[in-house]
Amino acid sequence: MRGEGKMLNPDVRLEWFVSFLAVIETGSFVAAAESTKRSQPRVSMHVAALEREIGLPLFDRRKRPVELTEAGVVLADHAHEILRALESAEAAMAPWRSGARGVVTLGSYPSASAAFVPALLQDLARMSPEVRVVLVERSTLELDDALTSGAVDVYLRPMSPPPSSASVRSRLLWGESLVAIHPSGHPLSDVPDPLPVDAVAEHPIVSIGRLDAPETADFETYRTFRDCGHEIEPVQATNQPQTLVSMVRQGIGVGVTNSLAAQVAEVDGVRVRRLKGAPERRVAVCWDSSRPLTPSARTLLRAIVRARIPAGTHAVSTAV
Repeated sequence: MRGEGKMLNPDVRLEWFVSFLAVIETGSFVAAAESTKRSQPRVSMHVAALEREIGLPLFDRRKRPVELTEAGVVLADHAHEILRALESAEAAMAPWRSGARGVVTLGSYPSASAAFVPALLQDLARMSPEVRVVLVERSTLELDDALTSGAVDVYLRPMSPPPSSASVRSRLLWGESLVAIHPSGHPLSDVPDPLPVDAVAEHPIVSIGRLDAPETADFETYRTFRDCGHEIEPVQATNQPQTLVSMVRQGIGVGVTNSLAAQVAEVDGVRVRRLKGAPERRVAVCWDSSRPLTPSARTLLRAIVRARIPAGTHAVSTAV
């Protein structure tokens, strides 16, 4: 890339790309060092070596967090492709190494378990029959603790609030909208779509999460109302989609949740409405970078990244 017609030196090291992408994902050289378990000078050295080879700056270091230059944006796409190709090559060798076998625990929360996991397990059983997946279903906050304790190897998780541990690495899978759910004869029935948050805030709210968990305030539902100037205090909260719909059907309040939760629940007698201007929920697969993944866990992780996303969601950028 330096000079017309010049190609990258074949001696460019993969670890340079790993450090480069870690700076992008974390927003700083210090955080990248923590996430990759390297020293900050080593991460800086890797990026500097890559910039010398390219002949162009990859980051604007004057900004906080650091921002990619135009050349950095282009190289980031290729770096992702290079590392994905390496993972694919490693996966192709698994049958000869007999590495893709054994038990792996997958953590998931209710709506992802219903809308995404069944097809994933079916594909994995066909492609890697020697890998046995044990499904562990818990709420989002409980899944963080399960990863820390080793109760799960890999887990699916909405990215708000963010994972509590700095060693958690993530790969975004899909985005989905937030919706409001109310009975068919509710006063909100006369409000045109999409429903304004101000109109929903006039009614009691049934939310996802737990009323007694402070971290719940960082969920998308609470952020949506807070961004519109409303500090809501839900009358009830639950992590089970069908429970939320049932409470709405009984008139306890207007439900606010993610669209997949409404999709997997029985919604007879209620209406599911899109919320105007609400931030989307982004869902990722997560793992702990502080301990090595077993071959079976790596196989599951690759299967998740390659799996079809649920109907009604959309693909998002893979960098977190």
